[in-house]
Amino acid sequence: MTAEDLRQHYNHYYRPGNAVLAVAGDFKTEEMLDRIDANFKQVPLEEGQSFQVAEEPPLDGEKRVHVTGPGETSYVQIAYRAPSAQDKDFFSLTVLDSLLTGPSSLNMFGSGGTSNKTSRLYKALVEKEISVSCHGGLQATHDPYLYQIYLTVHPQQKPEDVLAALDREIEALLASSVSQEEIDRAIKQARALFAYSSENISNQAFWLGYTEMFDHYDWFEGYVDHLSKVTPEKALKTAQSYLNPANRVVGFYTPQES
Repeated sequence: MTAEDLRQHYNHYYRPGNAVLAVAGDFKTEEMLDRIDANFKQVPLEEGQSFQVAEEPPLDGEKRVHVTGPGETSYVQIAYRAPSAQDKDFFSLTVLDSLLTGPSSLNMFGSGGTSNKTSRLYKALVEKEISVSCHGGLQATHDPYLYQIYLTVHPQQKPEDVLAALDREIEALLASSVSQEEIDRAIKQARALFAYSSENISNQAFWLGYTEMFDHYDWFEGYVDHLSKVTPEKALKTAQSYLNPANRVVGFYTPQES
C-alpha cells in the first residue's frame, strides 16, 4: 500500500455526500445550525460514491484454521455467517446470542453490562470447567457479516473438546423447542444491555449517525419492539438456518510446545 493508494481511498470515500453529521446534547437548534454552516458550508458538496459489495457464495462445508504462537492459553473462535441488520432474522439471532452466550453490545461505545451466567453455554461450558469463559458477538452492519463465539479453553481441556461441547449444546437447542420463559429472559437481558449502551449523549449521537448508514434511525427507535416480537418458533427457525457447521469457520489458537 502506497501513500497514493491512501490518497485515492480518502478522496473516493471521505466527501460530504458520503457522510452523516449527527448532533446530540443540550443545544439550541438555530445556533447549532449556524455553527454547522460556519464549519462545513464552504466544503464543496459532492455526491457520495455508491458501491456494491459482491455477495459471498455459500460455504461448501465447515472450515477450520489452526494457529500456534506464544502464551499458555488456548482459544477457540467460531464465526457463523450472519444476516445484515436490515434482515428480519437479525433480531432473532440477537435473542439467540443472548440465550446462548449472554447479550452482547451492538455499540462500539457501549457502557454498562449484564451477567451471562444464566446463558446456556456458560452453564454447559464454564460451570462444568470445559472453558474458562464464553462470549458472543453480533454487529449491526449494512451487509451480511458474522456471528462470533469466543471461548477460552480450560487448562485441563483440549480445544477440540470445547468445540464438541459447544456443538452438543447447539444440537440440543435445535432438537428441542425453546421455552417462552427462556426467550423472555434472553429478550429482557438484550433490551437491558441495549438501554445501558444507549443512555449517554455520545452513544445517542453514535446511533443517530450509525443507523442512517446501514438503514434508518427508525431501526434504532424500533429495536426493542422488534426484539419483543421474537417467539420461540422464530428463534428456533433462525438457529436452524444459521447455527450449523456448514455455515461457519472455526479457529483454534494453541500455544507453541516450545
